[in-house]
Order: sequence, then C-alpha cells, then structure tokens
Amino acid sequence: MDIQLSPLHYVYLSFIVFIMALLIKRRDTTLICVVGIFALGLIATESLSGSVSGIFNSFIFAIKELIGTILIISIIVSMSRILIKTGVNEMMVAPLTRFLRSPALAFWGIGIIMMVTSWFFWPSPGVALIGAVLLPVAVRVGLPALGAAMAMNLFGHGIALSGDYIIQGAPKLTADAAGLPVSSVMEASIPLVIVMGVVTTAAAFWMMRRDMKNGTWRDGLVTGGSSGGNGEFNEIDDKIVLPHRVKQALALLIPFLFLIDVLAMFILNLQGGDATALVGGTAVFILIAVTMLAHRNQGLEQTTSYLIEGFQFGFKVFGPVIPIAAFFYLGDSAFTELFGKVLPEGSHGIVNDLGVALANNVPLNQAVGAVTLTVTGSITGLDGSGFSGISLAGSIAHLFATAIGSGAATLTALGQVAAIWVGGGTLIPWALIPAAAICGVSPFELARRNLKPVLLGLAVTTIVAMFLI
Repeated sequence: MDIQLSPLHYVYLSFIVFIMALLIKRRDTTLICVVGIFALGLIATESLSGSVSGIFNSFIFAIKELIGTILIISIIVSMSRILIKTGVNEMMVAPLTRFLRSPALAFWGIGIIMMVTSWFFWPSPGVALIGAVLLPVAVRVGLPALGAAMAMNLFGHGIALSGDYIIQGAPKLTADAAGLPVSSVMEASIPLVIVMGVVTTAAAFWMMRRDMKNGTWRDGLVTGGSSGGNGEFNEIDDKIVLPHRVKQALALLIPFLFLIDVLAMFILNLQGGDATALVGGTAVFILIAVTMLAHRNQGLEQTTSYLIEGFQFGFKVFGPVIPIAAFFYLGDSAFTELFGKVLPEGSHGIVNDLGVALANNVPLNQAVGAVTLTVTGSITGLDGSGFSGISLAGSIAHLFATAIGSGAATLTALGQVAAIWVGGGTLIPWALIPAAAICGVSPFELARRNLKPVLLGLAVTTIVAMFLI
C-alpha cells in the first residue's frame, strides 16, 4: 500500500536524524525536541498560538503516559531511604554474606543479589541498599572494590534495568513508542536480556581474573565511597535505632510481601500498570509502617519527608525524559489527539507511514534492522540516561518492523537493551557515579573496565536478535 507522505512526515524524520546527530556528539536533545514539537504544530495548525499550545499539551500527554512509572520509582526510592536509615537493609542481606567466601563467589553473589534487589527497588536505590553492607565482606575475601562495583553495575544497571520485569518502567516507554503491548516487549526481551547478561558478566569476570593473575589489574580507588565518601546515596550517617527483634521481623516481612506480589502477578495475570500498582501500593504500606515504627511521634511528618525525597529523585531522573518522550509520542496516536486529523487520508500515524514508505523504497532485512536498532539504542544512551532515548528506539523499531514485515517486539526490546546497557549506568562515567561512589572507585576506571564486556555482549545479542526477528 502506497502512503502519500506530507511535509509533516519529512519534518518529523528530519528532527529524528538531527536528534541522532546530537546524541552522537553527546549534546542534550531537549531543546531540539521542543523545537520539533513546535515545528510540527505550526505545520499542522498553521497557527502560532496552536503550535505554542501544542508544546505544553504534548508535555501533558507525555506526563500522563509516564506518571505511573515516575510514581513507582519515586515511591520505591522513598521506601529505600527509611530502610537504609533504620538498618533494615543490612538485616535483609546479612544471611547472604556467609556465602561470599571467595573472590569468585563474592563477584557472582553480589551481582545476583544486586540484580534481584534492583528488580524491586531499581538499581540506584539498590546500590545504597546492599553496597555498603556487602562491599566490606567482598573486599575481605579478596574481591577488589572495583570488581564489586562492576558486579553491582552490570547486574543492576545492566541486566535488571534493561529487562525491568517488576516495575516495568523501561518496557512501558519502549512499548508505547512502538505501539505495542507492554507484555509483548517484555516477552521478546527475555532471551535478549539473558544472552546480553550472560555474555557480558562472564566476559567481565574472565577479564578481571586474567588481569589480576597477570598483575595488570588497576583498582581505580579514589577517596570516598561507602566508608566516608559524599556520594549521592551516602545519606545514611544519622542512623535510626530500632530494637533488634523489630529489625529482624521487618527484614523477613518485607521480602515476603514482595514475594506475595510476584505470586499475585502470576496467579492473577497482572501485567503493565496493574503489576506496577501492586508493587507501588505494597511499597507505600512498607514506607508508612517502617516510618511510624522508627519515628513514632514524628512519623506523620517524616512519612511526608521521605515521600518528598522520593519524588525529588523521580522527577530529577525523568525531567529530561518528558520533552523527549513528548516529541516521539507525536509519531503515533498523540499527533491526532493534539493537532486534529491533518495527516493524509489513510494515514496510521507518522511512524507507521514512514515505515510503509521505507518498505516500498529501501530493501531492509532482519540483519540490517537488528544492527540499526542496536546502534540507535547505543547512541541514545550516550547522554548517560538510559531512559531518555528509548522512546526513539521504540519509534524506530516500529518503523523498521513495518518495513520488514515482522519482529516489532524483538526490535523494540533490542533497542531497549542497547540503550539501557550503554546509558543506564554501565558505560557512561557520569551515570556510573552511584556504584562508583559506594565502592570508592573512579567512575572513569569503572567505565573502562565495563567497555569491552558490554560491547561484546551487544554484538552477540544483536546476532541472536537477527534470528529471532
């Protein structure tokens, strides 16, 4: 079917190319996305006031789409703050420390604990929850601090965040941009996340052991870290004392409650927003209960204080995402909702139309599509925020899948995995600060150690994706 492309299509495509170029140059794309929304609005409405209003309305549309994700992350961070202050987090992981008896066990043990924790708490709070407790144990059995940082980083900001199967923030963003159900993107991402995780962590561990044996290992230690640094997540100096039995009970109850949530998701077939709401509601109850136990008479005020901290974190993380997502949502249903039916007759959205035109004019295949999505996802991650560019990855996946005729979910998941592994906190130094600060190592040295394993993982994952499309 031939689609008649209009100036709107070409303007949208031009801005996507421009945004990609800026990302390669490691420049911020927020301003360009706003200009893009204005330009599309001006062409669509032929009205200055309509195009200016369209900027604000597109932000509202994006916030409506993202608010569930912003809220769940904010609430999880709020809860993690009180668990850290009361030392409940230490009690939760204490039984696991007895298994960390060698450098190898410490590396894989810290990694797996970090991955599971990050599924429920998100990686940055997860680093604070377990890093300060497990790092001294790991160092004592011979694992370098940089090795511990690698394990926390690759398993948390890499494996856990790229799949994001419990909170489901990442798959919602990419699925929305690609016009797919969240469940289909999550299902398609499972083999890709497994391949990427296994290849990357195995390569990182092998390279670490090789360099330690050859005497070429550099620890990259800096002053600071969990034993006295001033990292973003080291706000744990003023500990709140709770009776030992109370902490023990909470340390058992909290994982049990989240385990019930996971079981409920399977039994009740909860996915997407419903699953997120269940985890979020549980986190709110845990926050209130622990805060009231810890602060007693000040519990009412302190609950609000922790929520404010969480919301500040959530909007700080997603602030740059909103204008970028607003632009890419215009590639689908948001455009008609905001600017009316101004696209050509028979149009199914700007991205759909571009995909059909691409299919009619450019010979695309599974290999080209997979490589392009990996490169696109990686480029969008260069700004150090794995989330800011995954809407672009979703839009391009939709476009390519339309051209190829299959593989929409796999291409979307591949772009998501690439974007988050690069920008979510494994390769970009300024995104590595939480893990580096907790372990007292240089974020630049940590990024250098992660580089080869992550690139190897991306290459193998891309090849696997070619056969899955």
